[in-house]
Amino acid sequence: MQYRRLGNSGLKVSEIGLGSWLTYGKAVGDQTAHDCIHKAYELGINFFDTANAYENGQAEVVLGEALKAYSRNSYVVATKLFFPMGDGPNDKGLSRKHIIEQCDASLKRLGLDYIDLYQCHRFDPNVPMEETLYALHDLVIQGKILYAGVSEWTGSQIEKAVGIQKAEHLRPIISNQPIYNMIERYIEEDVLPVCEQSGIGQVVFSPLAQGVLTGKYKPNADKPLDSRAANDTTNGVINSYFRNDVLECVEKLNNLASEQNLSLSQLALAWILRKPGVSSAIIGASRPQQIEENVKAVGIKLDSEVLKQIEVILEEIKGFSPLR
Repeated sequence: MQYRRLGNSGLKVSEIGLGSWLTYGKAVGDQTAHDCIHKAYELGINFFDTANAYENGQAEVVLGEALKAYSRNSYVVATKLFFPMGDGPNDKGLSRKHIIEQCDASLKRLGLDYIDLYQCHRFDPNVPMEETLYALHDLVIQGKILYAGVSEWTGSQIEKAVGIQKAEHLRPIISNQPIYNMIERYIEEDVLPVCEQSGIGQVVFSPLAQGVLTGKYKPNADKPLDSRAANDTTNGVINSYFRNDVLECVEKLNNLASEQNLSLSQLALAWILRKPGVSSAIIGASRPQQIEENVKAVGIKLDSEVLKQIEVILEEIKGFSPLR
């Protein structure tokens, strides 16, 4: 495993992180989840990402229980807040009330004294940004969180936040968690440049497009019966990838990966990690073997010719982002 600084902070995170969206606390049994987390730790992964909204807090519980086996200073826990955690008018968003209350609730579920990275899961247009940033700053001062980050914020929103924090002498945002993979590349337009200028690192989610970039799905073919795509019809993100032009590009990428003696997932992860602004790529896993396969992407350097071939293939779906 190799490690990178998270933005301009002194915090170092593994180039591959392990997330718990759509897996732990839901689709994957607790013992299997623990096996995956332990395998990740054994392989050098120190960055574990979750959120309060994942299965209404159960993913945090599962992660916290699994990490009890290890020294607290040996891993980095990231969690998030924004989405509803109840039916009340203050049970969602980025108000000071919700931030403070949900931080305490996440600490309890995780069984931790502090959270390494606390992230705003989405932008909240209904709350003054100053209120949100002051609440995060106060949590740092109180020692409940060490660093703050955001997720899926636009370049202009991040730029505004950085300006407020500098003007008010608040603790800076050190990370952004966007979706980023070979298919969805919107952050390259303005998010990456803004973040690189401000010293904010990317901890990207869905680097394998929820399994599409493993090569298991084929154009003009039914989805495998045991696949996530076949069994989660409510997941708009993964179902948006199932266009023949997209899957035909994936097939070409799979062939290119084979020519390099790589799996498609390894090629896709190495392609992401080539970006200096990316601190970590967060994978999901329902089996320990998947983690073993994916961490092999660490240290792979794709030469300029391979990168050119990838761009030629991806040109066919340039601008793909149906959910934006």
